[in-house]
Amino acid sequence: MNAITLPFGSKPAAHTAKAAVRFDIGPVARTAVSLACFTMSFAMIVALGKAALGMVDNLHHYAKLPIMIHVAAVLPTIPLGGWLLLAKKGTALHKQLGKVWLVLMLITATSAIFIQSSGSFSWIHLFVPMTFHAAWKVVATARRGDIQAHKRHLVFTYLTALMLPGLAAFMIPGRLMNVMLLG
Repeated sequence: MNAITLPFGSKPAAHTAKAAVRFDIGPVARTAVSLACFTMSFAMIVALGKAALGMVDNLHHYAKLPIMIHVAAVLPTIPLGGWLLLAKKGTALHKQLGKVWLVLMLITATSAIFIQSSGSFSWIHLFVPMTFHAAWKVVATARRGDIQAHKRHLVFTYLTALMLPGLAAFMIPGRLMNVMLLG
């Protein structure tokens, strides 16, 4: 005998699975990403707002092409990366914006090579090869279909290759974001 399924009545299993909220990264990683994204985005907005309102002097020292490219590329990576890690995964939008985020991270790392405060590289330049390696691992794991490793690499990249240098940019006197935020 054949069964007839009516469009009303009990909900199909696929629909009830969608109703349950499931996160792709664990609660500790979600908390760390959320706090880092919110805090860094807020500090960026305050710093940029102060600069835009003319509350910061001597910004002409930072008007160099590598610095401008670096800042223009890194600023959107913070909220975009946070959103990508916290939002629904696997959609076409997630994949496209993930590629945009990765390209912005590579532009950020490449432009950092040309930023030298005292004519030589500093400890913060260690994040450049880390970012290139992480980008390769992120793409390789996604192409292999190893989504767990892909997630791990992205959370690690977001928190280390993006947030640690970002903290340094705000905390070390003389760096652009420090000057813009703290005067």
